[in-house]
Amino acid sequence: MKSTRLEEFYAKFPTMAAAASNTEPTISKPREVGHFNIFTMEDLMRSYPNRPAMSFQRQDYYKLCLMNGRSQTEYADKVVEVKHQALWFATSRVPYRWLPHDLNQTGYFCLFTEDFMLPSRSSVTLEELPIFQPGSFPILEVSTEDYSAIEAIFKKMAQEITSTYAYKYDLLRIYLWELIHWGQKLQPVPAEAPAHNASARVTALFGELLERQFPLATSQQQLRLRTAKDYADQLAVHVNHLNRVLKETTGHTTTELIGGRMALEAKLLLKQTTWTVSEIADSLGFADVAHFCNFFKRQTTLTPGDFRG
Repeated sequence: MKSTRLEEFYAKFPTMAAAASNTEPTISKPREVGHFNIFTMEDLMRSYPNRPAMSFQRQDYYKLCLMNGRSQTEYADKVVEVKHQALWFATSRVPYRWLPHDLNQTGYFCLFTEDFMLPSRSSVTLEELPIFQPGSFPILEVSTEDYSAIEAIFKKMAQEITSTYAYKYDLLRIYLWELIHWGQKLQPVPAEAPAHNASARVTALFGELLERQFPLATSQQQLRLRTAKDYADQLAVHVNHLNRVLKETTGHTTTELIGGRMALEAKLLLKQTTWTVSEIADSLGFADVAHFCNFFKRQTTLTPGDFRG
């Protein structure tokens, strides 16, 4: 499953491409790093009529969306029904499909790259924030009061991007961080800032290395790292040390974390591709289909065939 680039997004919605060309500062200033743009949901829906349902896709950019209207979002192996108002955080890590139930969608959404946020010099990166981690709650229903407050931030962004202020992108980053922290505070479980100690660093490096093994884009691609020792060798630590650190910081062993991520990828491939079970098993590094089926059933209680339906 390949990632969708910003250019491909604008190609799908040509009426938005013209707006994208108007995002550069009009006052002399060094060219901005990365990309940022903002649209209304009405802009999107004008480009949407008669289009088929959006397919599952990974993106090479982030999307923050304030939605008001009935819709359904499918991501990873979850389905979320939005009955009224919601704030949605889409990251390049997890593919999704958005299905509006009607064309009466209002609100705003913005697109931005990680590079765009780099000049802000924050103490944490986007991928460190719990809201952008696998297993978070990226779609949050909001109250009418919260919706109005969040909408006010989007409106300021929409106004600022058309201004001639030389430092408007610095201001837009501040608004963007404000939105991100709104979502962070609305997470069901209070999220603590990451602890910057040796164990946390090893855990973060392991998580980054694990995520870099995915997605499996073609059925010919092979998973490169599969065992706890594979990861320990890459991180230049003893496998027992890696196991102890991960157990302390996550509550799971290295093997359990690897197995869980492989099972998630298997679910995505079963639901979102036409690969055979044999091809999926081979890409994930299983010696034969039987071993893969036993592994998948231990992880999910279902056979691959039953899960695919």
